[in-house]
Amino acid sequence: MDKPSNLTVIKNRIKKAQPGTVYVAVDFVNISDKTNINAYLAVLAEQGVLHRVLRGVYYKPNYNELLQEYVAPDIDKVARAIARNYGWTIVPSGDTALNMLGLSTQVPAVYVYASDGAYKKYEVNNTTIQFKRTTNRDLAKLTYKTALVVQALKALGKDYIDNKVIAQLQRVLTAEEKSKMLTEAKTVTAWIYDCIKQICIEC
Repeated sequence: MDKPSNLTVIKNRIKKAQPGTVYVAVDFVNISDKTNINAYLAVLAEQGVLHRVLRGVYYKPNYNELLQEYVAPDIDKVARAIARNYGWTIVPSGDTALNMLGLSTQVPAVYVYASDGAYKKYEVNNTTIQFKRTTNRDLAKLTYKTALVVQALKALGKDYIDNKVIAQLQRVLTAEEKSKMLTEAKTVTAWIYDCIKQICIEC
């Protein structure tokens, strides 16, 4: 039996994925080099297997039967895909972090991410994705959820964290996430760690 082409291997992998999955070339580097993969992804976009989001960023179409239309890609998934392609570590910050943790119901017009990579800005469906370079200690040695909580607390500020905020964070974090956060966040700013200890009081 003939060995399937690289294009076929990539296509089959995408077919097995959930609708809405976002892809960049680095996701398939075990199959071929990035230059060829970008060409394959462009072909799959022409075939309708993928939809192009940005240059080099694609997503598997997600059709909503109720709305009778394709749903736009999840902005956070797009941001994570861009970061994967460049090898950046990122975490939502500011209003983006607050929204993701249920501390704000307002959907941000600009999705801001703290990053250890370059300062970059992208436009996706009238929404801006902005990567802001930050000190490595804000990201290093912290799991994603711990870093997300730290960014959210920083966005609120010491004087605006009340029992309601603490209770919300207690609800959205699992026992395992709280346990990790309590250990990992010991080196963060003192007032932030005091808040984290309140959040993790049951641990």
